[in-house]
Amino acid sequence: MKQLLCTLFAGALIISCQTKTKKDSASDTAGESKAVTPEWISLFNGKDLNDWKIKISKHELGDNYANTFRVEDGLLKVSYDGYEDFDQQYGHIFYDKPFSEYLLRVEYRFTGEQAPGGEGWAWRNSGAMLHGQSPESMGKDQDFPISIEAQILGGDGSNSRPTGNLCTPGTHVVIADTLYTDHCLNSSSKTYHGDQWVRMDMLVLGDSIIHHIVEKDTVLTYYKPQFGGGSVSNFDPAVKKDGELLSEGYISLQSESHSIEFRKVDLLDLTPYSDDPEQLKEVLKAAGK
Repeated sequence: MKQLLCTLFAGALIISCQTKTKKDSASDTAGESKAVTPEWISLFNGKDLNDWKIKISKHELGDNYANTFRVEDGLLKVSYDGYEDFDQQYGHIFYDKPFSEYLLRVEYRFTGEQAPGGEGWAWRNSGAMLHGQSPESMGKDQDFPISIEAQILGGDGSNSRPTGNLCTPGTHVVIADTLYTDHCLNSSSKTYHGDQWVRMDMLVLGDSIIHHIVEKDTVLTYYKPQFGGGSVSNFDPAVKKDGELLSEGYISLQSESHSIEFRKVDLLDLTPYSDDPEQLKEVLKAAGK
């Protein structure tokens, strides 16, 4: 049922993030059903990073090396003006609470130049990591959290380079009833060149289904996220239980050597509706208005 509901409504997500948390009575008449409106949480408050934890490879948890992650002008910025050499110091900033079933919305733009020493593939490259391991469980020299990555890419001004792709550090997913074991898969999104703001939604329902939605267009769908595969190094083997489904985890944003800004990181928690298909359907309908 969850898969069906998400498939029906994922392409219609034109959502107002100003909606307040509430369930309003549609009528004072006894027995009338209640109209459900989306409950949005602003993970990034535009002021500080107090609800976030930083883990940068080669550094201890909480060490915001060279002020990589910062808040300026109401934006969450990933910057490298304090780096002499990027030196594969891949970083992630984790929201301090795990989630299972939710709609995540980010609005981002790439800016400036890549950090010295950044890999060629990391030019205008970032990501939102879903169902990730906790930052406390990462090794000091671990490069990426074991997670599902909704990859964020920017265009070079002329060539095709879709965003909202899938990458799988230490994980696998199922696509068309087949276990997908390659590391990355391109979405069907258009290319976004320059420093324009782009909106990307990720509709996640536990270990069932995940949609990537770019500018209201569903560009990628996959199922049954689970531990497996490689493309992650220096991790604790006890954390990676290959074949086990991922039903929840931490959300994090990447620093991969190119400057990026986020003006919105909002989340609609769907967990309260997960056991009530009709109510979940109503919430998704409301989110699509």
